[in-house]
Amino acid sequence: MNVLMVLTSHDQLGDTGEKTGFWLEEFAAPYYELLDAGASVTLASPAGGQPPLDPRSDAPDAQTDATERFRADAAAQAALADTTKLADVSAESFDAVFYPGGHGPMWDLPDNPASIALIEAFVAAGKPVAAVCHAPIALKNVRGADGELLVAGREVTGFSNSEEAAVGLTDVVPELLEDVLKADGARYRKGDQDFGPFVVVDGPIITGQNPASSAPAAARLIELLRH
Repeated sequence: MNVLMVLTSHDQLGDTGEKTGFWLEEFAAPYYELLDAGASVTLASPAGGQPPLDPRSDAPDAQTDATERFRADAAAQAALADTTKLADVSAESFDAVFYPGGHGPMWDLPDNPASIALIEAFVAAGKPVAAVCHAPIALKNVRGADGELLVAGREVTGFSNSEEAAVGLTDVVPELLEDVLKADGARYRKGDQDFGPFVVVDGPIITGQNPASSAPAAARLIELLRH
């Protein structure tokens, strides 16, 4: 199993003057789920090199077993510091793609031509595409072989409006992910409890609602690859 992971390169939280980027748990948890399942994982980002880490995801109360494992893993840190530029990546080289979230993707992934083309190539080849938390924004402008928006009519999830309100960033993000998915015609679903694990699978598209959904989403991706 060769899996591509695509992280954000965006580090500014709107006009707040604060930093953002990818969410550590949403990278580390699926990264180790995939590695432990025997997958080979390649990391990429729009700009290449070291993707920005959301400092809030590095706070003591945001740590998990996976993030602690990453902190002790020199090889993983080196790989993260040298991600491949997204435009140089081909879907032909991989069996699946996984997009970790964080708020950064809201700015640099919905309109990124390389990301859009990559996801369209994966879907056209029948290969799984997974995205968690805010990363399903990368599906916004993706179209299927029929020319229709990819998420139209599909069941998907992602960071909910109520979760965005809970973290106080409703008026900071350029758009609300739940609203975007619904506007694209998706059948948006969310779990019974905010910030609890919730994953939706519709064909080759796997989406997770929030950080707690990142490891379960990777587990579902592994299931698809094995079957």
